[in-house]
Amino acid sequence: MSTIATQTNGIDTDALRQVMEEVKADPSKGIAGFQVTTEWKGGTRSETHVDQWRLGGRELRKDFTIPIDEPPELLGNNTAANPQETLMAAVNACMMATYVAAASMQGITLESVEIETKGELDLRGFLGLDKNVKSGYDAIDYQVRIKSDGTPEQLEKVHEWVKKTSPNYFNMAEAIQMNATLVAE
Repeated sequence: MSTIATQTNGIDTDALRQVMEEVKADPSKGIAGFQVTTEWKGGTRSETHVDQWRLGGRELRKDFTIPIDEPPELLGNNTAANPQETLMAAVNACMMATYVAAASMQGITLESVEIETKGELDLRGFLGLDKNVKSGYDAIDYQVRIKSDGTPEQLEKVHEWVKKTSPNYFNMAEAIQMNATLVAE
């Protein structure tokens, strides 16, 4: 006897429930590890390669390259999104996956979801011109626009769930420790 997957917004909610139960029963199955390697390609250009990730102790193969560059005004060639745009895109994509999964688990059918994120930083910090100026953002603002069959109350619940559970939302909203090692060859 075959079973038909329950799909909502492209998410197999039965499979998601199964993963949740497996991780609940054995937390080691929910340990996910990620790594990337970024190589300088001249000027302000770089390429980041993703070739694997780990889940529950298993190594899983991938093969993706992410180009990054700066605009001409920041001495680049504008061949790709810059690091700040890439950072915002990563945060948005993580939150997007969480919005879709959370809405799907609540039985909310989505018509569209859009997240617009913006922030300003002061280049005096990056350029080392003023020790009193941060190198990064004071704040990042984002707006989520959702068209769905959900009620405002349901969507607020999903929104709060995303803020509570999205890994990249957490990484931006809370300070995380950066452990550096320099290898000079």
